[in-house]
Amino acid sequence: MKGVVFNLLEEAVTAAFGLDTWDDLLDDAGLPGAYTSLGNYSDAEIEALVGAAARRLDMEPAAVLRWFGERAMPLLKARYPALFDAHPSSRSFILSINSIIHPEVRKLYVGAACPFFHFREDADGVVSMRYHSTRRMFDLAHGFVLGAAALWRETVTVVRHGAGSPDADTMVIRWV
Repeated sequence: MKGVVFNLLEEAVTAAFGLDTWDDLLDDAGLPGAYTSLGNYSDAEIEALVGAAARRLDMEPAAVLRWFGERAMPLLKARYPALFDAHPSSRSFILSINSIIHPEVRKLYVGAACPFFHFREDADGVVSMRYHSTRRMFDLAHGFVLGAAALWRETVTVVRHGAGSPDADTMVIRWV
């Protein structure tokens, strides 16, 4: 996992709960917490932090990941406005993940193992998004979708199918 993900998590936690909570999460997870944005870190470290946050905040790990995804989107937009500014809507942004966003991520963060999404658009504008990743962070992707909609001041409903599948889950996104 790239260090930028840890940096975003630290920013989100610190903004919502304060620096002491971030330090507590690091202590609970048994981690030193020195993450550079370009560094590579074990997936076990992000899992340990999510687990620590779930216990400390009395949330399920899935809810922590969704919360993080939502809170990370404005932070990402502040860091990389060009990736967002070309899109008139969250729908356009979400549909560009494989073709525009993730290639740019791989340029910025060499070796980044980004998930892959299969999209299907229905005639009525509903988007089915199937998630593929060995990391099993479908909930983070769900949070990113919600966070993207919030950035564009749009409302979406997300219905999930296939939750629990080891490497591929699907969400149906409807803009309302």
